[in-house]
Amino acid sequence: MRQRIKSVLFVSTCLLLLADCTTVAPAPGADKVRVTDKPADVTGCTPVGNIHVPKDPNGLVDAASAGTQFRNEVVGLGGNAGFVTYGFLSAPVEGVAYRCP
Repeated sequence: MRQRIKSVLFVSTCLLLLADCTTVAPAPGADKVRVTDKPADVTGCTPVGNIHVPKDPNGLVDAASAGTQFRNEVVGLGGNAGFVTYGFLSAPVEGVAYRCP
């Protein structure tokens, strides 16, 4: 009986966590955006805007979709490269969109 209760609690917790996640579809061209945290990679490129991945009401970023959201914003600003100024390459939070040759 205890094992069954633990299993039900585990499954319930997993479902609640999954329900809180959102799936973000990549914008056309987002798969071609280069994301970097090295300034040398964007030398010679033109900055086209600042990027801020949306946060939830608690001020948190959905790490699972942050990379896609970051790339989508780069595309939306007309860029083809994103320089991460805050976050990680796998979960960028803020940065600058660039148009590189």
